[in-house]
Amino acid sequence: MRFKPKPFREPVSFRCLYCLDCCRGRHIYLTLNDIERIAGAGHDPQDFVTFSVEGDKIRFVLAVREWDLGCVFHDPETGKCRVHDANPIICRIYPFMVSRKPLGVDGEMPFEYMGQRLWLYYDESCPGINAEEPETTITPEEIAELGLQFEREFERTDMAGFAELLDKLES
Repeated sequence: MRFKPKPFREPVSFRCLYCLDCCRGRHIYLTLNDIERIAGAGHDPQDFVTFSVEGDKIRFVLAVREWDLGCVFHDPETGKCRVHDANPIICRIYPFMVSRKPLGVDGEMPFEYMGQRLWLYYDESCPGINAEEPETTITPEEIAELGLQFEREFERTDMAGFAELLDKLES
């Protein structure tokens, strides 16, 4: 399944059903804070960070297993994340999405948050959205905050910062 955006304007109930779709075949961008948090949980960045060149920028991406394109931290037996308490911001946002512009989806409207105009969506194909016996309720404000946090951190993530972080982790 691929992301099927549906406008997100009201709180929705959610419970991860471990369908594994979000942990396989996705390009997960990492911020320096993501890398540091995961390394702090005992994982070597060499084992989970890959690079992507986009224009004149080098981006850091969560590594995937070659045999199924699953995230290196995804446990295929249980469906659970081995770094859930330290997972990347993008993983904490999913199955939601934050955009600076509309996607052209019926019913979408801008969401004003902290003086910012955003468009929020959720993945209509995610079985955890409005699942029976939900674990939590997610609000548009929570997702907007995570989206803005990711944007700030992502903009400050560069090769010089990565080299500094590696030096810090080695000492």
